[in-house]
Amino acid sequence: MREPATSYLNELNEIQRNAVTNIEGPVMVIAGPGSGKTRVLTYRIAHMINMGVPPGNILALTFTNKAAKEMKHRIESVVGQDANRVWAGTFHSLFARILRTEAHRLGFPNDFTIYDTDDTKSVMEEIIKTLNLDRKVYVAGQVRSRISSAKSNLITPKAYAANDDLMAMDRMNRRPLIYQIYEKYVAKCQKAGAMDFDDLLLQMFRLLYQNPDGVREKFQRQFRYIMVDEFQDTNYLQYEILKLLCLYDGSPRNICIVGDDAQSIYSFRGATIENILQYEHDFKDVKTFKLEQNYRSTSFIVNAANDVISYNAKQIQKKIWTDRSEGPKIKIIKSMTETEEGKRVADSIIEQKNRYNLANKEIAILYRTNGQSRIFEEALRRYNLNYRIYGGLSFYQRKEVKDLIAYMRLTVNDKDDEALKRVINYPRRGIGDSTIDGITTIANDNDMSMWEVIGKIDFNARAKKALVSLSI
Repeated sequence: MREPATSYLNELNEIQRNAVTNIEGPVMVIAGPGSGKTRVLTYRIAHMINMGVPPGNILALTFTNKAAKEMKHRIESVVGQDANRVWAGTFHSLFARILRTEAHRLGFPNDFTIYDTDDTKSVMEEIIKTLNLDRKVYVAGQVRSRISSAKSNLITPKAYAANDDLMAMDRMNRRPLIYQIYEKYVAKCQKAGAMDFDDLLLQMFRLLYQNPDGVREKFQRQFRYIMVDEFQDTNYLQYEILKLLCLYDGSPRNICIVGDDAQSIYSFRGATIENILQYEHDFKDVKTFKLEQNYRSTSFIVNAANDVISYNAKQIQKKIWTDRSEGPKIKIIKSMTETEEGKRVADSIIEQKNRYNLANKEIAILYRTNGQSRIFEEALRRYNLNYRIYGGLSFYQRKEVKDLIAYMRLTVNDKDDEALKRVINYPRRGIGDSTIDGITTIANDNDMSMWEVIGKIDFNARAKKALVSLSI
């Protein structure tokens, strides 16, 4: 290994420096809020490269593309263009990248389609309709969530049907046939050459677990150093994949997890705090580093957080501290209605602006779901307060963008029925619902794609003319 340029290490406190420089074997970094976690994560990767680790042998998993982009930018500031060869990205994006070269081993085309939530719900609705089930009971979105949870826990349709607890829960909710919908949904995805977001994880697990042609050893050799950000937000399936990647010849390899059990908020998405609590038992001789100094918050906020966290039944013991001043006290406002809440927040903003001469860009309103933004927007508009919404409708969720992408998907994969249904009558071609239903029925009955049906079945003159215009 070459002698590294280590000036960046001078920017770190002692605990941070130890977390950055210990790059061999299993490591756990417990990073409290505002403790410099991102800096430790990025400098650790930079330090690996400076110590001679090939960038292509480093796998850095994050939970957002934004975090991955920022990570690469910071690494580049230390080591230059080598940062671009690090495998850094979200679980879904990096596993999709791998599956693009390996999916054929699992019976999928390498150019498989990725279904988003709307595509998945559309397939569910079609299956529910085909089974003549009550759509008010078998709500597609709820069924999708149920199946998503099963996949995240490595429960196949067959295992689902054999699970007494799952079946009892479904019967209690008057939805005893979810297992059948699950089974048909999996078959439809396979037939269409499509994977949903959960499949990007599930099929990655299958690839490593079934290990066709020694593919597991191939990626174990490539990813010699693995880092996982926000580990407390991983689910059961993600952790199982990591263990398959890390255990080589039965010995734990170089894996570093970064997270905080007290910041786990995504249990509703399948995340389990048990992963971070279990980590020290699964990987022997773990080196643990606790980043307990908060550089961001005042002491009132830090102490309040410590008091709240102290009641957690299961936790990794730590004491967050700060050397910053006390600062203003925390205020809790209780409102009877959401309208009152919006008004009181707007009133508070006016007060703060006048008292401390604050600019609008210095004030933030945080809310849990996008649906809550409306009430705050109305209150701010009444006071003529300018604002900007972050994290609203995604660019890729806009109708015109989804329509264009559907055409592209269909060009690459003509078995993609969901893409075809989206564009079959857009722009308007005069293709009626009865014609579309007929195509769908024939496709289902004959195990064909809708595109194959259009090419082989005779329709009435009007429908045939419209369908020919689509295929040109």
